[in-house]
Amino acid sequence: MNRTIGFLLIIIGAALLAWTGFTYTKKEKIIDAGPIQVSADREKTVNWPPYAGGVVILAGIVVLATAKKQ
Repeated sequence: MNRTIGFLLIIIGAALLAWTGFTYTKKEKIIDAGPIQVSADREKTVNWPPYAGGVVILAGIVVLATAKKQ
């Protein structure tokens, strides 16, 4: 079980290093006055620092190194 978690952490860490964030579009209401509604599409960005991927990869390596062989 720990080996699987270790491999997953390494894969997730590599993905975090490759993609440092993503952008999505959200529809927001600007004016809502009775029957009149005005909305706009707003782009939202989610970013994380590149070292976060490195930390997750190191955690995966530690989990793999400490996993007991069956």
